[in-house]
Amino acid sequence: MSKRLGIIQSRGLGDIIIAVPIALHYREQGYHVHWPIAEQFIAHVEQHVPWVKWIPLTVDPGPYFYDTPYQRLRNFGCDPIVCLYQALTNHPELSARPEFQIMKFDQIKYAEVGLPFSHKWRLPECVTRNPEAEQALALSVNPEGRPYVIIHLEGSDHRAEFDRSIIPPEYLQIDVSTQTESIFNWLGLLEGAEAIVCVDSVMANLADQYGIPTRVDSYFIPRSHIQLTPVLNGPWTTLEPDMATQQRIRIFR
Repeated sequence: MSKRLGIIQSRGLGDIIIAVPIALHYREQGYHVHWPIAEQFIAHVEQHVPWVKWIPLTVDPGPYFYDTPYQRLRNFGCDPIVCLYQALTNHPELSARPEFQIMKFDQIKYAEVGLPFSHKWRLPECVTRNPEAEQALALSVNPEGRPYVIIHLEGSDHRAEFDRSIIPPEYLQIDVSTQTESIFNWLGLLEGAEAIVCVDSVMANLADQYGIPTRVDSYFIPRSHIQLTPVLNGPWTTLEPDMATQQRIRIFR
């Protein structure tokens, strides 16, 4: 029987994408990786990262963050079990780690497992792309093949806006939506865009971990304070968020 390792990071989708290269590291060490996640995220990853055993979880107010996935992983015979959350209300030992005060949340995940943070950008090695699905999505949102800009403004707790008049009128504006069952099917469109505009959310993580901002004009709208904003490696231009968000994320006053 192969060695089984469990990962606890049941949500959100952006956090899962950030952590997939950690799972790749353990796979390279000979482990069969088991990973319980919120059931609504399963369709995003099961075909694109098929070497992980994805375990669907029903979302509830509390136990599904840690206790339920831990028990599921024990039932699968996983040892060790690695928790990648940087903080949880009922687990003060996570935020008691010394790196909690000095690192961003994505850095903590890699520090916890002793991996160089540069491994975060190994995401392309982890993913099996679906060219047919990418092409079908492209045809559905841009059937005329016009030059276009990809726009993603909806985060889990924030809706951003920006002055769209800066986009040349001949460019089609494509807003990311649920028109495809997996976020990975947007990769082809991201790579072919004239520009992308992303709120701090899953699409920004995906684009950055694929190195797309090195080839495409990329604009980033923050929505969280510095500790909860991911490290971005590409040449993003940061746009100023709305006044309410500025007040929420400001740490120096």
